[in-house]
Amino acid sequence: MAARIGYPVWLGMGDAKMDGSWITSAGIDIGTSTTKLIVSRLKLVRTSSALSLPRYEIAERELMYASPIHATPLTGADQIDADRVWAIVSGELDKAEVGKGDLKSGAVIITGETATKTNARAIVHRLADRAGDFVVAAAGADLEAYLAGKGAGADRRSLRIRGAVVNIDIGGGTANAAIFRRGKLIGTITFHIGGRLIQLDETGMIRYVAPSIRTWLGANGYRIEAGIVVAFSMIKDICYALSREMLRYFIGGNVALTDWHRNNNGLIAGQSLEQVPEIEEWMVSGGIGKLIQERAAPANLAEMAIHHDIGPLLASALRDCMQASSLRVVDADETVRATVIGAGMQSMEIGGATVHLDPKLLPIRNLPVLKLELSAANEGREEVVRLEAVRLEAELEDTLRTAFNLFDPEAVPPFALAITGTRTMNYAFLQHLADRLESRFTHYFPRSGIMVVVCERDIAQALGQALQRRCEKRLKVICIDQIRVEHGDYIDLGEPVSGMMIPVVVKTLAFPNGAR
Repeated sequence: MAARIGYPVWLGMGDAKMDGSWITSAGIDIGTSTTKLIVSRLKLVRTSSALSLPRYEIAERELMYASPIHATPLTGADQIDADRVWAIVSGELDKAEVGKGDLKSGAVIITGETATKTNARAIVHRLADRAGDFVVAAAGADLEAYLAGKGAGADRRSLRIRGAVVNIDIGGGTANAAIFRRGKLIGTITFHIGGRLIQLDETGMIRYVAPSIRTWLGANGYRIEAGIVVAFSMIKDICYALSREMLRYFIGGNVALTDWHRNNNGLIAGQSLEQVPEIEEWMVSGGIGKLIQERAAPANLAEMAIHHDIGPLLASALRDCMQASSLRVVDADETVRATVIGAGMQSMEIGGATVHLDPKLLPIRNLPVLKLELSAANEGREEVVRLEAVRLEAELEDTLRTAFNLFDPEAVPPFALAITGTRTMNYAFLQHLADRLESRFTHYFPRSGIMVVVCERDIAQALGQALQRRCEKRLKVICIDQIRVEHGDYIDLGEPVSGMMIPVVVKTLAFPNGAR
């Protein structure tokens, strides 16, 4: 996804200075078992006409520096070691010969089980403050799956083949799967499968068994715990069983899901998919994806426990199980760095022709965006109008359910809904949209307190007023227009200037557009 870099005229930045210029950006990913950093150069080229607001896109992206993979430092079971994390980051920036003043954008993402640590959000914002004005996120499993899927190229691949592609990002603690169809995310699911869930030494002495995997192990007859010595054959059986069951979830068919859940109690983290689509291609990213591509199968305990965990054996088991099936497997664009390659780019726009908001609610920073696209209406018979209302209901339900899965339902506000498309906004349709949006938003985010809606077209005042009448005092509504954003962007809403003009900074996670 290419970032859009635009600057309003009043910032006084000449086009000649920006067109074809390069900026430096960084991405930092703090995961369950590893922490890594990359530094990129991004070339900006103007794509808008001379008579419109300047708008820039990334024309080229060069990887300047990729750090070694560091073990994520913790001070205990539920605390990230902030000082040691910063020492890693600052040390790698020094090696890359990049100072804070050189970084114009970036992203700091905390992923995996690390995102559940008690100080995760404080750490991610501390890093962003020290490293620059970055996009920041403590990503839950669904958002991590989405980011990794885009980094791996699954969204672009699904556009190319016009079918469903799943990317499974497997790290130390979880396997986060994201399914894309025709470029759009249609589902995510997380399994308690990862290379660090069982840790042991080269003699087979078990050092650690993660609580998340113990239920499944016990239900399948594997009696292992810290302090005992196990045979290579037992660990091999476990890795093959985990790999088979994860693949069987996707290719067994919806009718077989009931049996799958009965036999694999505890293997799924969170919600199962309501329906598993027919998958046409597969990718594997994360640390296990890298091992699949680069390392031969371990033949004994010593070769397996090179990192004192089951990662190498899990990777070879998954590779064998995929090759033995009918799956069409393609290499991911990125593996271990699939999440961290996102570098937050910045665009600024002014919204808008109309707005509806309480200025006291601003500013708001780092608000994730989810898009609802309204297609052109079919004019005519009452039956057509009724079917369109049903379709809008389904699209809103799907969009708000996705938002609930991706974003923190306790955040205020949790996300911004971007309404785009060519649908004519007559009075009746706008009122119907307000009805359904208020209903579904309050259902999924009952404690939010603020709803943010961003529109491409000049409907913010009318839609905002319609929403506020329905929300009454339970919910504050911010509605702005003439802002173009994409799913996966983050936005900052600044304080009003010159009356009710709202400066909006759009931050886009910039993924490479390389062809496979």
